[in-house]
Amino acid sequence: METQGNEVFRDSIGTIDEEGKRKWVFPKKPSGPLYEKRKIVSYVLLVFLFAAPFVKINGNQFLLFNILERRFNIFSFPFWPQDFYLFVVSMLIGVIFITLFTVGFGRIFCGWICPQTIFMEMVFRRIEYWIDGDRNKQMRLDRQKWDAEKIKKRLLKWFIFLIISFLIANIFLAYLIGSDKLLKYIIEGPLEHTGTLIPLIIFTAVFYFVFAWFREQVCIIACPYGRLQGVLLDNKSIVVAYDYKRGEAEQGRKKFRKNEDRESLGYGDCIDCFQCVNVCPTGIDIRNGTQLECVNCTACIDECDDIMDKINLPKGLIRFASEDNIAKKEPFKLTPRLKGYIAVLTILIGVLAGMLALRSDVEARILRLPGQLYEHKDDGIISNVYTFKLINKTTKEIDDLTFKLRGWDGEINVVSTSETFIVKPQGIAEGTLFIELKQSDLSGDKNKIMIDVYSKNELIETTSVSFLGPRSFN
Repeated sequence: METQGNEVFRDSIGTIDEEGKRKWVFPKKPSGPLYEKRKIVSYVLLVFLFAAPFVKINGNQFLLFNILERRFNIFSFPFWPQDFYLFVVSMLIGVIFITLFTVGFGRIFCGWICPQTIFMEMVFRRIEYWIDGDRNKQMRLDRQKWDAEKIKKRLLKWFIFLIISFLIANIFLAYLIGSDKLLKYIIEGPLEHTGTLIPLIIFTAVFYFVFAWFREQVCIIACPYGRLQGVLLDNKSIVVAYDYKRGEAEQGRKKFRKNEDRESLGYGDCIDCFQCVNVCPTGIDIRNGTQLECVNCTACIDECDDIMDKINLPKGLIRFASEDNIAKKEPFKLTPRLKGYIAVLTILIGVLAGMLALRSDVEARILRLPGQLYEHKDDGIISNVYTFKLINKTTKEIDDLTFKLRGWDGEINVVSTSETFIVKPQGIAEGTLFIELKQSDLSGDKNKIMIDVYSKNELIETTSVSFLGPRSFN
């Protein structure tokens, strides 16, 4: 294995052999206190992932990303196309938060929170351990000829993987089209909704391909977040790191020998057991330093601590630490870079909170009818025609809606059979209206007027329009 100062290992990735072919990773089943904590975090997140589409608050699905109908719910807040600026600010906050977390604590998001890692390590990999056994048994089974035992295990594993992939695809679909619609399609039968069945089959195939074959290659090759490490990390970032000062000492690593005084011989605490390599889900050697493939899953920390405990050496040879902490014993502290990200994040959260507070439940848009100017009527009345659109962002019906002019002596006539109308929950009401004003009240050929929207005599929205009239000559 390469030493700390040798960078040759960075010329290739751990899942590709010297001939450029895929090198299958058979990680050892992890165990230890950090792994137990990861399991708790993972299963809590899995429950959240599977439950979120079916949880409703005030009638709104907790999380919904309906791209086709351009409807989004984030933490039960509905976002319409007109609220796209809020969605953009929310995404910016998410990006800044992940960036801040990465600068401070490395790629721990990937190892502990990312759905790809959670499904791979806590669902599919654990099923694989149950059917195929641990690392050595898996390697032996891989080399084994296709006899009855291997065929049985492979078919059982692939079938379970396919069922779980189908389940994940359904949950994914619930986020896209809504849980109510998904349950309706299931009850009515898939053949009645082939337009949805085909994407469901495609999603199932994609998830099966990712978790049954592509696996860690998603983190190494496909995911752009791993590439950002080289830009975001610095010597002060806390990552899963090997303490090469302690592990190498003056003479480097050496296999363990009972009752040997390693310190007096100049050897480090690393006994070159390769257990940190064997347990790594991306097949790297953490002793080579921070690498693109490392997802900070902490499996190597648990494994190394277990080995150190067995040979009566201090734990922490592999631990959460920064390069400066290992090389110079410097503790973690907020750098100007981190403070800058925190400031930007705080400002964006404040901006979003303000926007949400000012956001109305009903949005009114009144626009002049294209190609129409104005009309002269009797008694010096000028009339303009407009189209209107009212968007109800709530889950309650808004009724008894009326338009009123603010500060103008005139009339608003809606082209409708009644003076008032309703907007259905999360619905849109559209129509045409005429605004009539006295020519003597107008100043010039273009006047800005305010229109209030009332529901049961309660002001719920205000908008402005441009009113055209005859040009005056003085």
